[in-house]
Amino acid sequence: MQKVISYKNAKVNFSDSGRGRVVVLLHGFLGSHKIWNKTTLNLSKSYRVIAIDLPGHGATDCFGYVHTMDLMAKCVKAVMESLNLKKYVIIGHSMGGYVGLAFADLFPDKLRGLCLFHSTAYADTEEKKIDRNRAIKIVKRNPSIYTTEVIKNLFATKHLNRLKAEISFAQKIASTISKQSIISSLEGMKDRPNRDIILGLVEYPVMMVIGELDNVLPYQLLMEQSNLIKNKHVLYLEHEGHMGFLENPNVCIKKLRKFLRNSFK
Repeated sequence: MQKVISYKNAKVNFSDSGRGRVVVLLHGFLGSHKIWNKTTLNLSKSYRVIAIDLPGHGATDCFGYVHTMDLMAKCVKAVMESLNLKKYVIIGHSMGGYVGLAFADLFPDKLRGLCLFHSTAYADTEEKKIDRNRAIKIVKRNPSIYTTEVIKNLFATKHLNRLKAEISFAQKIASTISKQSIISSLEGMKDRPNRDIILGLVEYPVMMVIGELDNVLPYQLLMEQSNLIKNKHVLYLEHEGHMGFLENPNVCIKKLRKFLRNSFK
């Protein structure tokens, strides 16, 4: 079921499916709650699944020139408060993982578990910040060329022919996002802080999903980062890129279900 709330005089869209313990799905950059359709369909058989359109994505309004991760986390909190939900697991893909970490930092007592799905707790390097600034210039000139190339790069290069339908699905979602919303998210990701300390502090389970063929986040860096986690769960995908839940949905859902059972014990 599609629902809408107002936060900071802006519209926030989300879906609410299933019953039971609560799982929150946060999409990545250039995504929307629809990117999780297969995951939502499966998990909602056992859980209540809240899949949120983050600021400037899907049917959620753009909030301004910079969408910080803290702003997005507070947006998620507003949705959960509107539903009177107290404790839940957050599963965040890429940028959604950054938002999940910001949420864990701001509202530590609300989480039963956190999954970083092809995401990192580290801030952007100086080199990455330069890349983001370069991307902003490209978006200002031609956002459609930018989004087409970015989405293709999210999938394992060697499997692009096999994944044409999945790529087309993701590109269709990305094509609906406004120029300003793309820039606002790039600015917000560029300025996010390091939050790796959280991984070693929290008692609840933290899961990392890592793709060996990820063109965005080197798997070696993420494997090393996973050693910081106190209550660690890792899904290592040998043949997938940055979109494991689309590239290999069955394996991802099976591991997510195991992680959720552990989180809600």
